Amino acid sequence: MAEHYLTEDMQQRYHYTIGPYADPVLRINPGDTLTVETQDAFEGKILTEDTMPSEVLEVPFLNPQTGPFYVEGAEKGDALVVKIHSIKPRGPQPRGTTCLVPHFGGLTGTDTTVTLQDPLPEIVRKVNITEEGIEWSDQIALPYEPFIGTIGTAPQIDSINSLTPGSHGGNMDLPDVGPGCILYLPVRSEGALLYLGDGHAVQGDGELCGVAIEFATVTRMTLDLVKGWGLNWPRLENDEFIMSIGSARPMEDATRIAYADLVGWMVDSYGFDQWEAYMLLTQIGKVRLGNMVDPNYTVGASIAKRYLP
Repeated sequence: MAEHYLTEDMQQRYHYTIGPYADPVLRINPGDTLTVETQDAFEGKILTEDTMPSEVLEVPFLNPQTGPFYVEGAEKGDALVVKIHSIKPRGPQPRGTTCLVPHFGGLTGTDTTVTLQDPLPEIVRKVNITEEGIEWSDQIALPYEPFIGTIGTAPQIDSINSLTPGSHGGNMDLPDVGPGCILYLPVRSEGALLYLGDGHAVQGDGELCGVAIEFATVTRMTLDLVKGWGLNWPRLENDEFIMSIGSARPMEDATRIAYADLVGWMVDSYGFDQWEAYMLLTQIGKVRLGNMVDPNYTVGASIAKRYLP
């Protein structure tokens, strides 16, 4: 089992779509471990609190993706296994960025939810990040709970912008995709072609204003395959629960996707009767809202492992 390290200089060019048409930046074998330097969602362009996002950012060139990574032997109908070991801040004194962006976020009019209200003001906040915590202010310290906001495999034919989550994964902004988790992604193109980026140092449910604590990372993970496990949607597990992940609009459809997939997982892998699983989840199922701001919303539905045989 080999170890690979991809630096920012080796990546050279980031991607703003997730699809089957980019040349792989690395080819690795199942079971190999990969350490990757990722950029923040703004590709480092918001330098200070005086930098206005509207002056330095160009939509849709946001959320730069590292990769793609070609996994030898991966073919359509398999599942890619991503085991995340660690996510560390990158730089001598890493700084994270959050901000308000006009016509973007959960509590404002947007391009698709149009209102006559004035746009939000542009406000940028820079915070120091360490693995011990995040310096929000002199009075408030935030926990360091890092995760990868955007991670996905290439669809078979489509190339999907890196801001949109879907059945391939993508910009799910799901805080459970962090150290200690195992993420399962559907393979639909030869080699799987994994992309990732958009590290978050911490994020509340929903990513309310649309911008978590965005930061550049050094992320270490092991990639593997489950042959012939034809997933329809991403799945995740950690020591405490299994989770199915759905992305759609409206939000209730994302929730239905996630819960329906979780029922199927319980039936296929744990021997539940379909209707028993449906009723059991009604009593003890949990829902995690990844984002309520992206082109699709993301919901994770889970059941604690103590209830599984």
